[in-house]
Parts: sequence; C-alpha cells; structure tokens
Amino acid sequence: MRPLFSVGKNGLTEAWLTQLTGALENRELIKINLQQSADVDVMDTKAYIEDNTDIQVVQTIGRVLVLYRPATNEENQKISVIVENI
Repeated sequence: MRPLFSVGKNGLTEAWLTQLTGALENRELIKINLQQSADVDVMDTKAYIEDNTDIQVVQTIGRVLVLYRPATNEENQKISVIVENI
C-alpha cells in the first residue's frame, strides 16, 4: 500500500482532515507520509488526527502513519468486517 496523503509545509488543517475522512470512507485503511518540509513530527500528526476525528492511527513506520476508520456505507466495509471477526 502506498501513501495517499502527505503532510508538507502547509501543515495540518481542517480541510486536510476532511479529505482524510472522505478517503477513509471509501478505503477504511490508508497511509499518509510526512514530507521533509513538514513543520510537524509523527507524534504531533498522530495527536492532531486522533484528537480531532474518530480516525485511529494504527501504526507508525518512520515518517509514515497508517490510519483506520470503519466505513459507514456497507458497500465500503471490507476491512472492518474482518476486524470485527478478530
């Protein structure tokens, strides 16, 4: 899986969070990458996402974060069905 979003010099914004939420509605699991020009680090990004949304950061690998949020639309619920059964 390749990162779909990145955090760069523009930092973390409400519009960026809205885009993340929309992407997770369709995919349930995505990666984001922190660019070298980002003014925030991985822990700042994780805290911002988790404090302002219902998105869970399930893993960090270097400057990459893996995000999970169950889809509300049943058609998009692929991963959440598997997670429920674990």
